[in-house]
Amino acid sequence: MPRFKRSSTAGPFDYSRKPLLRIVFILGTVFLYAPIIVLIIFSFNNSRRGGNIIWKGFTTKYYTKAFGNEELMLAFANSLTIAVVSTIISVILGALTAIVLWRFRFPLKPMFEGLVSLPIVIPEICMGVSLAMFFSTMGWMQTGDTAWPFNLSNIIIAHITFSFPFAAMVIRTRLQSFNREMEEAAKDLGASEFRVFVDILLPHMKPGLIAGALLAFTLSLDDFVITFFTSGPNTVTFPVKIYSMVRFSVTPEINAASTVLIIMTLLLTFIALRYQRIDTTP
Repeated sequence: MPRFKRSSTAGPFDYSRKPLLRIVFILGTVFLYAPIIVLIIFSFNNSRRGGNIIWKGFTTKYYTKAFGNEELMLAFANSLTIAVVSTIISVILGALTAIVLWRFRFPLKPMFEGLVSLPIVIPEICMGVSLAMFFSTMGWMQTGDTAWPFNLSNIIIAHITFSFPFAAMVIRTRLQSFNREMEEAAKDLGASEFRVFVDILLPHMKPGLIAGALLAFTLSLDDFVITFFTSGPNTVTFPVKIYSMVRFSVTPEINAASTVLIIMTLLLTFIALRYQRIDTTP
């Protein structure tokens, strides 16, 4: 058997360069995630100041204090309500949009695709300012006198605006793997359009629907910029409340609340990425 010698010319992914790539990867990972890890660790620090980097001992009392803060819990309830409602509507709109873009051909379809993708690429601050101007012009800005949860309507509309394109892109990606011969076979056997959608297309879309819903929920729960511009004076969400608390001082209570939000976001993102993968097995 002839033996092949390694080429003397090192390519861009030559084995000799792998240690360097590992070092770069490790340094990049540490740079990105070290602040989050430090925040989580010091949320258990038995210190009166959240910014204190001296370890005073382990404690969970600041988590109890955070969950006992009525204003913080109200803000968290607002964020959950907004996220749940906007996610449901975003997934419905995203699924319908994905089906239209995947199945039909019509004039100005590229322009329609660009309009759907616009909230994904536009800067959040520009979108927040434009939505605030729109609500002010239409007289929809809440004064805080509306009963809960109707005082969250502006924020819900804003979150649907930037969430449903993400859901549409995820669901459309899932639809690309659909075998249309199954749909044609079902119609040949007498199935109606509704039965084909419910029994064949919808089960195939299920992973995309779940991934899109979790992604939309995570985006809504974490959003600060757009929420800041579209919320009323007495309507506060969890990220906005944390920001208002940080403006005065960083306390261990803020570290604990931020840790809870980070863990929820990571879990939902992990589940969303897991379901986003397209199953290519027959």
